[in-house]
Amino acid sequence: MSFERLSVEAIAGVVNGGASAVEVAQAALDAVAEYDLIQPQVWTLRLPTEAVLVQARTVDARIAAGETLPLAGVPFAVKDNIDVGDWPTTAACPAFTYTPERSATVVERLVAAGAVLIGKTNLDQFATGLVGARSPYGAPRCVFNKAFVSGGSSSGSAVAVAAGLVAFSLGTDTAGSGRVPAAFNHLVGLKPSKGRWSTRGLVPACRSLDCISVFAADLAGAARVEEVLAAFDPEDDYSRRLPNAVIDGLRFAIPLPEQRIFFGDTESETLYAAAIARLKAAGGTPAEVDIAPLLDAAKLLYSGPWVAERTAAVEPLLRATPSAIEPTVRAIVQGGLAVTGVETFKGLYALEGYRRAADAIWAAADFLFLPTTPTIYRLKELKAEPLALNANLGLYTNFVNLLDLSALAVPAGFRADGTGFGVTFVGPAFADRALLDLATRYLETFPMADTPPLDLTPHKPGVKLAVVGAHLGGMPLHWQLTSREARLVSATKTAPAYRLYAIANSTPPKPALVHVGDGGSSILVEVYELDVEAFGSFTVEVPAPLAIGNVTLEDGTTVKGFVAEPRALDGATDITHLGGWRAYIASLTA
Repeated sequence: MSFERLSVEAIAGVVNGGASAVEVAQAALDAVAEYDLIQPQVWTLRLPTEAVLVQARTVDARIAAGETLPLAGVPFAVKDNIDVGDWPTTAACPAFTYTPERSATVVERLVAAGAVLIGKTNLDQFATGLVGARSPYGAPRCVFNKAFVSGGSSSGSAVAVAAGLVAFSLGTDTAGSGRVPAAFNHLVGLKPSKGRWSTRGLVPACRSLDCISVFAADLAGAARVEEVLAAFDPEDDYSRRLPNAVIDGLRFAIPLPEQRIFFGDTESETLYAAAIARLKAAGGTPAEVDIAPLLDAAKLLYSGPWVAERTAAVEPLLRATPSAIEPTVRAIVQGGLAVTGVETFKGLYALEGYRRAADAIWAAADFLFLPTTPTIYRLKELKAEPLALNANLGLYTNFVNLLDLSALAVPAGFRADGTGFGVTFVGPAFADRALLDLATRYLETFPMADTPPLDLTPHKPGVKLAVVGAHLGGMPLHWQLTSREARLVSATKTAPAYRLYAIANSTPPKPALVHVGDGGSSILVEVYELDVEAFGSFTVEVPAPLAIGNVTLEDGTTVKGFVAEPRALDGATDITHLGGWRAYIASLTA
């Protein structure tokens, strides 16, 4: 199967013209299933086939009744920190999972416009990161070279569009998460102005800064989504009513030569210079400006008081079960607990100074034209230096929301290794549509059609392992899985044929899962995938009276999992009625 990128406008056009939305949806489902053999870690949730087709049939019925829908039949995906009613929101943290009754405002508007939801996508946990590697569901990779990171935190959303699985996807952007993955995967990434699109139904990262964003294969697709979503929402305290800002000229600001930092990536440096030349060819006039105030403002996000806003978003979980949070993310949000009110106000005062300095740029230029990222990293490099290299990727993105700016990331070529390089148009608040027009002029000098082939190296299947107790996410022995790069496949239940016991005198407390057949119950488990070598080393560490055997899940499939020798039940407490180990642990402190 070939994975061709999908056009929002083309799909909406043919479905409005009478083509079947059901056929479009089925084709998307087929592509998702095929690409699962390449990168199963793109998704946290794929909607069941029937749930997708019901949406598509509704669209077909609306078209038949005479409606014209701006997104008729267009398949899309949603980052899994955005609510979709009746489906779980995880924010890539199983212990945080909840099921909302209602979808986020943006999802409601997209469905009303005829779009068809395919599933929810993976992300850096709690949208904290620019790399896409901080998730128990695995690390999505750059679609052109899977040795490299996809960018984050909206990793799965970007890959789903870049691989042609959906026509557009929703991401989020606090520090660059809707732009960095766009650059690496040769996409358009529109980060609207704060308050332009509703954030009701979004799990906050930094609530005062968060924006929901969109990835699309082209500018026209991003523009059509923007037209649907740009609206005031009285249910969102951060929604704003402001007119569209106008950009009249083509004077573009670029950093001073000494501020064009690429961390030794000469290819990125060359590609940025070529992008400047193309913008000049389109009629633009460059102006070198001092971006030091922007870079200083950016430091407030992770080295200043705004880290406490990330902490506020996850504080209950952080205080109750800190081990449930991915280690790098936990290290970041724990830092916010120490931020004082005095430090916060000092940060606010400093930001206003940086904002005034940034405003001066608009006297010299109509918009900023920056590299989206200075470079890209291999996944193995990122794992060795997770904080420093992540920070490097945010050099030209972290300040944008702090300074209340609009931004649009577009492709600007490829490195020799196949990974994408991008540039970003940055303007004042509510210049979103003006930036789309500017980018159209730029891309007329740089067609987006010439892309390298996708890296379709098959995913090497591992061993699936069901864990039921101390190895669950957030539990004391979970590190034995994360240290082996286990990927969370699903949070599910066993078949209704098991009983669960708390083993007596076990440190840390451990359960015994026993197959009893009739009279058993379904027990909550998490299923992880490990490569064969990692599974072997894990098995060696399993202590008696526990062992690894076969466990049957509620869907009838069988995976490896923890079982118990008969002696495990000596003095054990039957806790089957609680339904799972987390409920038992909670009962100990109730």
